[in-house]
Order: sequence, then structure tokens, then C-alpha cells
Amino acid sequence: MKLKKGDNIKVVRGKDRGKTGKIDKVFPKKGKVLIANINLFKRHLKARSQGQPSEIVTLNKPLNEESVVLVCSKCHKETRVGYKIVKDKKTRICKKCESEI
Repeated sequence: MKLKKGDNIKVVRGKDRGKTGKIDKVFPKKGKVLIANINLFKRHLKARSQGQPSEIVTLNKPLNEESVVLVCSKCHKETRVGYKIVKDKKTRICKKCESEI
């Protein structure tokens, strides 16, 4: 997975298309990313005890990796991720401006 926690992304598919945000959590085995305030869903919770009220909770669900694209911090464009090896160290680079991410 080429995306990491803290990366700026833009949603390119789904109901939140066009929104931008920062990655909070990455699920590499599932190929999903969790972004704050994007892909929100409502869930109705039933009261568990007599004194507790029922409520509607807003949940933040993960998006597929294919539904988001990385935004470069230098050129501020949507880009793909490339890799560059310098002195036995592998770094991620922007495919458009060739700067490190």
C-alpha cells in the first residue's frame, strides 16, 4: 500500500467525491483507509438498559484505497506515488514534480 497515515488525499469516487482530508488510519490487509469526516453513516442504537435512551450515532467508515488519490504537499496536485532509492533508503516521490512526499 502506497498511502500512509497523515497523507493528504482527495476522494475521487463515491458520495463524498471531491472532498479532501488527512488519513487517520490505514488498513493494509483490507486495502482501506480511514479519513476524518468523510464517508459518514448513521446507525440507530437500541437502549441496552431501562435508563439509557436510544440514539442515532454517526460512524466514520473506511474507504477503499482505489477511491482516493494522494495530493502532493509541494505542487498541490493529485498524483501517483513513485519510489526512489538513495543510499539504500527507499523514499516516496511525487510522479508530477519529482519531490519527496
